[in-house]
Amino acid sequence: MVTLETKTFMFYTYVIKSQKSGYWYTGSTNDLRKRFNQHNQGKSTWTKQRGPWKLIYYEACLNEEDARSREKYLKTGTGKRYLKNRLKRFLSLT
Repeated sequence: MVTLETKTFMFYTYVIKSQKSGYWYTGSTNDLRKRFNQHNQGKSTWTKQRGPWKLIYYEACLNEEDARSREKYLKTGTGKRYLKNRLKRFLSLT
């Protein structure tokens, strides 16, 4: 957890889905809104060709290391299965 004068920062692990190709991208950040906008504005090397994007999942952590660890896990086969199970209802609607 990072505290700057009485302000506490959260760290986020997120999953976005390309509305163009259906591709999922998993990342982590300390400013979810800003990072999501960067993806949709084509300012991210890995995602600029596949936008626009829709935020489909996120988790908040008090510690940056926890968020990065969770990102790493969600990128594994087991993590991807966890997400598909967690988002079962969402996926059936799309």
